[in-house]
Amino acid sequence: MNSQAETRDVRTTARKFVAATGREALRLVRETLGAEAIVLTHRATAEGVEIVAMAEGDVQEALENAAPAIQVEPVVPVAPVAAPAPMPLAAIASAAAPAEAAVLSELHSMRGMIEEQLASVVWSDKQRRDPVRGRLLRTLLGAGFSARLSKAMLEKLPTGRSYAEGMAFVRSELIRAVPVHEDEDALFAQGGVYALMGPTGVGKTTTTAKLAARCVMRFGADKLALVTTDSYRIGAYEQLRIYGEILNVPVYAVKDAADLHLVLQDLRDKHMVLIDTVGMSQRDRAVSEQIAMLGNSHRPVKRLLLLNATSHGDTLNEVVHAYRNGNDLTGCIFTKVDEATHPGALIDTVIRHRLPVHYISSGQKVPENLMKADRAQLVDSVFQPRQHSPLFVPAETDLNDEPAGAGPSAQVVQAQGEADRLRLKYQNLIRAMAHDAQELATAASALAGAQIGFERARGLWRQAGDDAVGQKAVLQDLSEHARSEVAAGCETHVLALCGQVGLRSSESGDAYECHGSLLLSDRSGLPLAAPNQWLSTAARGAADASRRPGMRQVQWLRQQDFGKALVHVLGKLPGLDVVMQWQASGQHWLARAPGSTAVIDARTGAACTLARIGFEFGEARPVRFRGKPALQCEAHADVVPRPGAAAMAAGIDREALPTLRCVATKVIDARSRKVLSQGYALSNVGAEVGPQQLAQWQGWANDAEPCLRLMRDGVQLVGGMGELGDPNMMKRLLIAGQMSTTVWRLLQAEGDWAERTRMLLGQLTGRAVRAGRPMTGSALYAGVGKFFLLLEALGTESTAPTQAPRALVQMG
Repeated sequence: MNSQAETRDVRTTARKFVAATGREALRLVRETLGAEAIVLTHRATAEGVEIVAMAEGDVQEALENAAPAIQVEPVVPVAPVAAPAPMPLAAIASAAAPAEAAVLSELHSMRGMIEEQLASVVWSDKQRRDPVRGRLLRTLLGAGFSARLSKAMLEKLPTGRSYAEGMAFVRSELIRAVPVHEDEDALFAQGGVYALMGPTGVGKTTTTAKLAARCVMRFGADKLALVTTDSYRIGAYEQLRIYGEILNVPVYAVKDAADLHLVLQDLRDKHMVLIDTVGMSQRDRAVSEQIAMLGNSHRPVKRLLLLNATSHGDTLNEVVHAYRNGNDLTGCIFTKVDEATHPGALIDTVIRHRLPVHYISSGQKVPENLMKADRAQLVDSVFQPRQHSPLFVPAETDLNDEPAGAGPSAQVVQAQGEADRLRLKYQNLIRAMAHDAQELATAASALAGAQIGFERARGLWRQAGDDAVGQKAVLQDLSEHARSEVAAGCETHVLALCGQVGLRSSESGDAYECHGSLLLSDRSGLPLAAPNQWLSTAARGAADASRRPGMRQVQWLRQQDFGKALVHVLGKLPGLDVVMQWQASGQHWLARAPGSTAVIDARTGAACTLARIGFEFGEARPVRFRGKPALQCEAHADVVPRPGAAAMAAGIDREALPTLRCVATKVIDARSRKVLSQGYALSNVGAEVGPQQLAQWQGWANDAEPCLRLMRDGVQLVGGMGELGDPNMMKRLLIAGQMSTTVWRLLQAEGDWAERTRMLLGQLTGRAVRAGRPMTGSALYAGVGKFFLLLEALGTESTAPTQAPRALVQMG
């Protein structure tokens, strides 16, 4: 890609700037349009970072020309009864003047601008109402903490506190959050092999010697050995050998995995072995090879990562990602703390990555300059006054507010004026984009009366930004909502669809696995509620999913009472151990099964696979298969799972295996009678549910699986994935899960009102929407997010009709 930035005209009033980086693109905007330019869009493209911006004067002029007949009153909500006759948004561009069309076209192409700017207004309002919060934020940023962690801590700070009280609150929150390995006695008593890892120059050899000295003082030199893998650095082995001679501890040098295996085999009688590894840049590909060498040893090697206190926070984050490499680190050791100017970055890193701190190294003396990690001392060291003021990060004294009692400072007054100006400007922009509040109000009323959970989703969206609402309150509210939805939307059973969704942190890119559950109606198969979510790291979540699909949610759902019999519908057949556990605990389930599944036919006693059972299919009925007419029929047989050699070795009793129901589903072409699809499902549900109903439940579950993946869009809508330690991350996951059920039901809804509403939401995203053309779930989710913002900005409240249309009632 060409690194040279380029500027291109888009229209007479809006200009597009493309550069290699966002910072360079913003510089071009300031140089071309001035510091007061309005950024309309900001997105990454194949060419680089693209920013569409307008000069401030052009925006005001265009707005005045765009809608001269509209009386803009940004403070007074537009009442639906006083609005003009409804006008479709699609007709605005053709009916408007050229200047109006240009402005509306740019407004429709805005992606994320409204959310970002309103977030800025909200933060400015918080600083205006509580200037202490802003002062505390600057203190934390000046100490080296990241903006996300700093804001997450201050979100829970009660208003009206003094600066001293705020600092005490921050200190207590940090002490509570920082992970520390406090039991040194247990560490030495456990023993084992420890490898000290980290980039070049972080102090691994010196720290190894310090830790070795503590071991010798604890249990003697005869129970300790030192190993070095550093065969690259000149004198590395000699330096460690000298330390070994002083401590009377043997030192061994290894070159590869075979040497390491032999040396550790010889040292199996040693209580503790310390490995000094070769230093590598976190961007060196050999880091993963070094980790693999340690991980393949026959004797478990626990890895301690050394973090340089003088490094920048982004560098520390990159180091942890590289040296973790999908495998858990035992902990970390802080080095060169005596040289650090902003040690807050260290604490920020370990809080986000939940990496326990074992020791603090603050000098070259062996063994004096190695101390056990203490939470309070770590936190207090961040805010201790230093002899020299930092040059490159503003200190608190540089950004301090006016003294107490001196009245509002110039910064506070400026922030207040800027917030008011932004609020007025963007309300005008929103009104120009909406153009017809009556159409929005009509759509909101239709959604409220459609019984798809629209009002619940909008309320949850509001709660996502409400500091007073916590995770527990949201979880309790969703549980109560689930019970009411099940009571109204289910006949005799409630279907629980469990699955996993991969998520990534918005800031660091860390991978997570979200285990979610959807409650489906046994009448229509539509998702009714998503009462709970569970989060894990990606590696651990993938392992759980492969071994025990849906187990995390099953454990939680087992403790709930929804008033109807619960059936777990799984996309993957669980293992025999899980099947037997669920059978013993009375858990009902239904799962897809491959045709190669080994079973015993209960009718004949013959061992076979599901595909070889002689099914007797019933009468075929018309269905739609991949958009074309087809015929479907079902068959039923009782089978007993046939355990393999591994299951028998694990002690599973063949006689104790339950008899299961197998439902075979066959779809054939309506004309040629050719088999288009054939599938199998196993279940322990009783005979009160017929084979056709079981097959239909499995089909509904298959159709609803994409609803779980909408979680990614929902999380982004309510603030994105944070880092480990973010107190509101689970709250956002819960809200995103329930909102996804509403978006999915709207995506599946039928009727003219649903088609009109989807077209309106599609237009709000700036995308071309054609009547009769299906929308994607992600596009619809984006439209719902814009719709919520417009309703809030215009003060429009949806009013559900007293009696919804019959078709809408049946949808629920």
